[in-house]
Amino acid sequence: MYATFCLYPVLTAVQYSFYDWNGIGPATAVGLANYARVFTEPQLFASIEHSFILIIFFTVLPVSLALVVASIVREIRSRVLGGVARTLMFLPQIIPGAAAAIAWTWMYAPNGAVNQLLGAVGLGSLQTAWLGDFTWALPAVGIVGTWLATGLCTLLLLSGIGKIDNALYEASVLDGANRIQQFFAVTLPGLRREIGVCVTITVITALASFDVVYMTTQGGPGYSTMVPGVQVYQLAFTQFQIGQASALAIVLSLLVLVVIVPLQWLFREK
Repeated sequence: MYATFCLYPVLTAVQYSFYDWNGIGPATAVGLANYARVFTEPQLFASIEHSFILIIFFTVLPVSLALVVASIVREIRSRVLGGVARTLMFLPQIIPGAAAAIAWTWMYAPNGAVNQLLGAVGLGSLQTAWLGDFTWALPAVGIVGTWLATGLCTLLLLSGIGKIDNALYEASVLDGANRIQQFFAVTLPGLRREIGVCVTITVITALASFDVVYMTTQGGPGYSTMVPGVQVYQLAFTQFQIGQASALAIVLSLLVLVVIVPLQWLFREK
């Protein structure tokens, strides 16, 4: 099953990446020309840049927020309130990314909830068509990723906090440590593996993002939110450039490995 549905398509994509082919007619060998275009054609290279920018929203913000939220939830003594907090945080994770993107598209509309909220608090001058603005479209899409990823990261970190020996917190209290000092001296070092898992999952999601971007902007306006996943889809199924789409997909796979392997080394157990 793995060879049929994973290895074979990958090997086929590698083969196609060396050809200029529309998927129907005869293919023409072009060597490394498709790979060269990925790094020399502004539109294709910009999609890779955008995917790295999304790491800020899919990884940095969710993990940072999850650390704060998990630390706060840990302090909730009531099991009922703690369970409610965990459930509310995890709810975005059970919603398909495409469905979440549609909901956020409505919220980002000119008369949507975001602009209405800004108007209600006296910030009407900030109202804009968020997904249609060349400057704000990519951050707006990134916020959707932040919302989706924070819940999962919070639960993973909460499970890690549960494994930290309470004696360490008690000892820190005896030494006069406040809650912030406890966080940096006990909680953060104790969550090394869990943070590594969160970072790995969310970085892969950012680099290989497709559903959220496709359902909100399809890479627009212009190419301001174009990412490799959407670009590969458009090249292959709307522009019928199978060779170029395959080359971009292979480059994306290699970029994921180049980023993830050092992260795995960084977060491994000492």
